[in-house]
Amino acid sequence: MSTLSEHVLEEIRELPAKYPQPRSAVMPALDLAQEEAGYLTAEAMSEVAAALKLDPGYVEGVATFYTLFHLQPIGKHRFYVCTNLSCTLRGANEIVEHVKSAIGVHEAGELSKDGLFSYEEVECLGACEYAPVMRLDHRYERDLTPQKVDALIAQRRSPSPASAAEPPHPPGSLRERGDLPAERGGEKPKAKPRVRKPKSG
Repeated sequence: MSTLSEHVLEEIRELPAKYPQPRSAVMPALDLAQEEAGYLTAEAMSEVAAALKLDPGYVEGVATFYTLFHLQPIGKHRFYVCTNLSCTLRGANEIVEHVKSAIGVHEAGELSKDGLFSYEEVECLGACEYAPVMRLDHRYERDLTPQKVDALIAQRRSPSPASAAEPPHPPGSLRERGDLPAERGGEKPKAKPRVRKPKSG
């Protein structure tokens, strides 16, 4: 019995046509597999290799090299907490400890008892001006506090019907790095029109 659905396998088979080399399709293919299965099993990686007509060892090598791919079960909601310098100086370590306590785990990668949460510490997320920052469910969460973390967890433990498909945006939430405002506090102010000074003489 196939680990991946026929729909996903068909998507994977179509990927090589979008790239100059078939091997370039491995990462997006693994991403599709992980999104459906939750993590990459040996069977799922073999099915990806077969769909792309590539060596299974090469596909497994890509999966084990990049940290965004997971070979063990992870939480449905995974906290990627930045602990690089800027975030650390603004309390990232305290945020990590609060996340661990709030979801009931002791170390990175450990799955919460309800299967909903896990976390890991990551390097710079490219949003130092909003430190401390983390990524959760494809969103950047900025200016983190223990209270904001608690709100994010509560929303995912008891989602309302309206937000079941897409968790709500609490204050300080940003969807992706490209959606970060130009300046802290909102949109970039419009530039004042230049006034030409008359030439002297």
